[in-house]
Amino acid sequence: MRPLLLSKSIFLNLSFFLVVLPQSAYCEFLAGAFSVDISPETLPAIQNGGFLERSQKQVLDRLHARCFVLKSAEEVVAIAVVDSCMIPRDICYRAKVLVRKQTGIPVNRILIASTHTHTAPSVMNLCLGTRSDSNYERFLPPKLAEGIAKAYANLEPARVGVTVVDAPNHTHCRRWLKHPDKYADDPFGDKTVRAIMHPGYQNPEFIGPAGPVDSGLSLLSLQSADGKRPIGLIANYSMHYFGSGGGFSADYYGKFSSLMEKKIATTDSAKAPFVAAMSQGTSGDLQWMNYGQPRKKDYSIDVYSAELAEIAFNAYQKIQYETGEPKLAMAETMLVFKRRLPSKERIKWANELNTKRGDRRPKSRPEVYAEQVAWFVEHPQEEIILQVLRVGDLAITAIPNEVYGITGLKLKAQSPFKATFNMGLANGAAGYIPPTEQHYLGGYTTWPARTAGLETEAEPKIVDRLLGLMEKLSGQKRKPLTVDFYNDQQRKALKQAKADDNNRANRGLKD
Repeated sequence: MRPLLLSKSIFLNLSFFLVVLPQSAYCEFLAGAFSVDISPETLPAIQNGGFLERSQKQVLDRLHARCFVLKSAEEVVAIAVVDSCMIPRDICYRAKVLVRKQTGIPVNRILIASTHTHTAPSVMNLCLGTRSDSNYERFLPPKLAEGIAKAYANLEPARVGVTVVDAPNHTHCRRWLKHPDKYADDPFGDKTVRAIMHPGYQNPEFIGPAGPVDSGLSLLSLQSADGKRPIGLIANYSMHYFGSGGGFSADYYGKFSSLMEKKIATTDSAKAPFVAAMSQGTSGDLQWMNYGQPRKKDYSIDVYSAELAEIAFNAYQKIQYETGEPKLAMAETMLVFKRRLPSKERIKWANELNTKRGDRRPKSRPEVYAEQVAWFVEHPQEEIILQVLRVGDLAITAIPNEVYGITGLKLKAQSPFKATFNMGLANGAAGYIPPTEQHYLGGYTTWPARTAGLETEAEPKIVDRLLGLMEKLSGQKRKPLTVDFYNDQQRKALKQAKADDNNRANRGLKD
């Protein structure tokens, strides 16, 4: 697959920006924010987030792209936090090209990240058994560009503040180790499953979580330069999603953002409205349920959102703001990964299922994965975009994958910056990326699909490249990794799975 390139016509039109800043705005740190409604206008629409395709006929709560632009004398960057499950790289790129035409912000200075709500219209083909909704796929990129352009138009002198607090009671490892005599079959008929998502509460067939938790709640606050009025807030937390049903919804990300806006916003109607956003962290194996404890009764998405917003607001009130102009910089790179391609035996298995299914959509997990096999053969590699944004003493990494909590912990532990947080599903949707050792345990996140298909060595390569970008932006070396985040039970299970060469076919190896 060749890298996407800007056309000559786009470059020729760059002198013609639709948004122009006043001359006085070019000598200080500026920030602007805008929230654009991206709820589907055409219903019913296809929804992704599950194994099988489904459509929704109503919008339960409005979906938004919460957009922020930061500008210094040397640099300008844009961030859009989008109420979507997954946005592929080509869809992000369409939006970025439109942003460049309207504002002049370079494509490689734009970060577009999905929240990962599982109740949004689909813009991704073969998101497991779900196709892209063609109407919404056309609708979304111009709306993202509109939001960023309006945030750009709202730029004003600003100051920044950052804080990080621990919120361990609102995210937990959802991938649990199975008891050795309870290993299970994968969709391909092989007994490879030694760890799986959602074991059920206090299930005796499972012995404990398969990995550690990144429970840091990070806040980046933007205020007017005099500190009298809030402009924007970007929060980051590693929790997969809460879950809702019956229509399109922004999930807890939208509820949290609305609560923070109500808690923080001022009544100055002459200025642009305050915008808060909750971004996705590194939650590939994390969610709100604590499966080691009894299930909570009457615990709703509203209760969860209110509890987390209260933690965030208490931390927000104690933020210390930087004096002077914060350093603003961004770096971007591309990596190319091989996919874990199917064996001849699996291709034969898939062809038989696909032939039997015909033109109808998949109705079972084996049918979903058989369709994925055919796509893999035609798409043997994936290009991904990685970014690091520096705002003062804060680093924000952007990863187009669902990485595990341990990946976020490794990046934070080795970062040369005072504070670091990681945005998952940013600038693309290249699927789950377990650490190499976790592939041996098997389970859903290791079954080859467009949403979980990159080579087993992808995670350490991503971590290394992101740390390299942080070194470049900070001028300092990464810190040594001195912590083993696994516990004894997890290390034992990983060691045994590796010794048994478990999950071989799903790791892309052929007999």
